[in-house]
Amino acid sequence: MKKTIKYLIFAGALATTGLQSCTDLTETVYNVIPADQFLKNDAQVAAALGPAYGGLRDYAWNFHNMEATSDLMLVPTRGKDWYDGGDWLNYNRHTWTPLHGPINGLWGMCYGNIGLINQLIPQVSSNESAVAELRAIRAFYYFLLCDTFGNVPVSTSITDANAGQKPRADVYAFIEKELSDVLSKLPAGKAYGRITQATANTILAKLYLNAGVYKGAPEWQKTIDAATKVIDTKLFTLEGNFFANFFAKNEGSNENIWALPFDRNKAGGMNIQMRTLHYASQKTYNLAGQPWNGFCTTSEFYNSFESGDVRKSMLLAGQQYAADGKILVDDSNNPLIFLPDFKKDEMTSSDPEYQGAGARWAKYEIQKNNTSNDQDNDWAMFRLADVHLMRAEAKMRLGDKAGALLDINPVRARAGVKAWTVADVTEENFLKERGREMGGESWRRQDMVRFGVFNKPTQFMKNTAAFRSLFPIPQSRIDANPNLKQNPGY
Repeated sequence: MKKTIKYLIFAGALATTGLQSCTDLTETVYNVIPADQFLKNDAQVAAALGPAYGGLRDYAWNFHNMEATSDLMLVPTRGKDWYDGGDWLNYNRHTWTPLHGPINGLWGMCYGNIGLINQLIPQVSSNESAVAELRAIRAFYYFLLCDTFGNVPVSTSITDANAGQKPRADVYAFIEKELSDVLSKLPAGKAYGRITQATANTILAKLYLNAGVYKGAPEWQKTIDAATKVIDTKLFTLEGNFFANFFAKNEGSNENIWALPFDRNKAGGMNIQMRTLHYASQKTYNLAGQPWNGFCTTSEFYNSFESGDVRKSMLLAGQQYAADGKILVDDSNNPLIFLPDFKKDEMTSSDPEYQGAGARWAKYEIQKNNTSNDQDNDWAMFRLADVHLMRAEAKMRLGDKAGALLDINPVRARAGVKAWTVADVTEENFLKERGREMGGESWRRQDMVRFGVFNKPTQFMKNTAAFRSLFPIPQSRIDANPNLKQNPGY
């Protein structure tokens, strides 16, 4: 099933290349399948939807918007590397402006793909299930926009590309209605890489989980209800091995509810190993090229793991070795040691730790002997463990701490740490547990905002302005659309 959907998605890959910076809505989508042979079977439907699904791969690149702004990840300046006009430091320090390039890229990714979907829907209007999938994908993009930018335009056709902004609560209501309307028309079982009823209910659970932020009124019971619908399908189970969800060949995971398929040869873009590992790490894994020595974790996160927590292995620390066991050295011929604790986020070549600062991310298996800079791991967008944690949090918020334990403790048991008691179910502990389980999967910024600590000072972030909980509307988008107004504070 995975191979089939991958190749169908690859068919639409070229149509979505570069969408994160493109907003041209005039692109012709279909030019291959003759009209009289179109949408005659499921394979053709999947192929028709390929461009919409292919565009989702850009999400794996844009995850840094959610993680590098949080207390789990940063991208320090390392000598001549990773300054890039200050963009990465601005993430770490919460000092971004409306001119921030990567934030503009996030906006472009979402609206570029929404524009593509708005073109596709009329072309598949004869197939109810195809339209349902497209509307659900579009709702997911609006969920991302609601979460990161707040008041945003809602466009459902190519004729309203320059629509004015809607209040955040209205965007929330639109997402909820779209998903509710199409839910019964989506696949009820598993359909690898595609949005199913379980996927839509997971998006709804996340929407409801953050309702207090998005519309000013919590929806904890709705969170529980949506999460329960996913769990009660019994289509998914917690993997015995936490890391099985992130293997290079992770299509066998019984826990991943929605994965975004990647292939190092036919659908590139899964290259986290290049962004985090040191140049010399090429010799550890026999990689095709030298990694870029960028992303790392914070010492606070590294030190948050309990003794025996297997999840800590998602972070590489200490002396690094080549595949043959030889000690690796950095560019200054010093032993290459990944240091979890470091003092600066902007380092020059005169700082002894500048090359090895920070433990590195290896949650997604690093593919050894790879002939490409891209990997085969599929992006685990939604996992059953996250659904259990969402339901547990909602129960906690409603005062049912004993009920929350029923969802939390199986997740902790897999991690090899002791079960919680009712006394352990506190907001502080819960946020830490979500970090240990979900770190690096793009939910940390959202979690911190919901728990009210996104603007709490950290080692490298001293900017506590509350308005930073939303990103600015990129200035270039305001210049192009006079109906857009900037978010407060910017």
